[in-house]
Amino acid sequence: MLLTVSGPPGSGKSTVAEGIAVRLGLEYISGGTVFRKIAEDRGISVGELNKVAEDDDSIDRELDENIKQIALVKDNAVIESRLAGWMAGENADIRIWLDAPISIRGQRIANREDGEIDQILKETKEREASEKHRYDEYYDIDFSDLSIYDLVVDTSEEDANEVVERIMRFIEVFGDEA
Repeated sequence: MLLTVSGPPGSGKSTVAEGIAVRLGLEYISGGTVFRKIAEDRGISVGELNKVAEDDDSIDRELDENIKQIALVKDNAVIESRLAGWMAGENADIRIWLDAPISIRGQRIANREDGEIDQILKETKEREASEKHRYDEYYDIDFSDLSIYDLVVDTSEEDANEVVERIMRFIEVFGDEA
């Protein structure tokens, strides 16, 4: 089974995708980890790398092409990235979108990175605007169109374990049909 988990920063993608992978005994592949590693290797922040990527499409295209290739050869994995659902396409058995209001996502990021909430919110909004622009320009993807996803989950009212449980119930019921 190939699943994708997508959503904006702070929506719980990584935690939930990893939880699903563990529960199903599948490999976990994180696009965010790769992107953060690229930023670290360049000695810049993720926000700064987003800015660089606005003028250098090779950064996104390399990451996204890797996801496409993984989706072609893996059939027992959970792929997590902002564009995993789009990049895996029809190769994915189930495509999941996670979301929460910006205030909640910002607080999660601030807690994770031990950052100042106002600065995190500012950076997150800038990052999302940058990504939205790039994905529209590079791939003609409209992030507001969630029609490609089999399941859309608001993660604001549940903790990660509850979200994983909800997704597991969905997989049990609809896994063969999705």
